[in-house]
Amino acid sequence: MEKRDYRKELKHLYTAPKGKPALLEVPPLNFLMIDGEGDPNQSAAFQQAVQALYQLSYTLKFMVKKELEIDYSVMALEGLWWADDPVVFAAGDKSAWQWTLMIMQPEPVTADLVHAARDAAQSKKGASQALEQLRFERFEEGLCAQVLHVGPYDAEAPAIAALHAFIHEQGCVLRGKHHEIYLGDPGRAAPEKLKTILRQPCGR
Repeated sequence: MEKRDYRKELKHLYTAPKGKPALLEVPPLNFLMIDGEGDPNQSAAFQQAVQALYQLSYTLKFMVKKELEIDYSVMALEGLWWADDPVVFAAGDKSAWQWTLMIMQPEPVTADLVHAARDAAQSKKGASQALEQLRFERFEEGLCAQVLHVGPYDAEAPAIAALHAFIHEQGCVLRGKHHEIYLGDPGRAAPEKLKTILRQPCGR
């Protein structure tokens, strides 16, 4: 049985210094993705999306382990966030937010395997209604800046502002969508101990 630790193999993508933004090049990676909109704290669709992503990711993990004899850990939940009106997004009006939730999938996972895993997951009791909305997509961000935020999600604004200032100091401009990588479990960790990588694509 081959064991792969993609969190270690991709350590430069899934770790970041606290309070010290850094530039990095993010290569193309495959993800399970699902889109939605509205306040994540009040949206049933958001919770169903999270459930579907984990259900399909774990189904894929066990299929790869059984069929290909490769064992790996499911990667962290990630999110892209934006609003049609950037002013509304900056003001924190979450009811107008749009989002794409996603989980990175390692090389052994293929489109055909995702199709088979979706069928298997949908046949199980308690299957998320959002499974059908998931897509398998290659996603590339290229040059980005990122920093680690420790604390509640609602307290990210100063870290985001510092990240944007750092980007401008590097002679770059913002592009793409605000990206968050959730290293902590809000169901287990205290809000002040939650760890989130904040990532912003940029260009020169």
